[in-house]
Amino acid sequence: MRWSELLRHGDQIAVAVVEVAGALIIFVGALWAALRFVVVGLRHRDAALFTPIRLSLGRFLTLGLEFQLAADILRTAVSPTFTQIGQLAAIAAIRTGLNFFLRREIGQEQRQVSQERAGPPP
Repeated sequence: MRWSELLRHGDQIAVAVVEVAGALIIFVGALWAALRFVVVGLRHRDAALFTPIRLSLGRFLTLGLEFQLAADILRTAVSPTFTQIGQLAAIAAIRTGLNFFLRREIGQEQRQVSQERAGPPP
């Protein structure tokens, strides 16, 4: 086996591992949020109690998307074509946009939770 073939095979394994890690992070986060949603929903009917669950799910989604983007970057690391570079740019732009809006919403939700914990202004 030539060096370039070995490198390409190792790259494919690394991509698969990172993609699986990202998918697993998203799956675990969604499962955790769903379970918490059911538990909190059965005990309470206050919508404000669901905000921490949404925040946590958003963090899992953000982390999982970062892993998926890392896998896409690894995929094009070994002798990329112009088509692959263009696809990576489009994927990176979409995932970066998703992360931007997720982070912005997480920040807004965190401020809301902090204000609720602090109580109404005197």
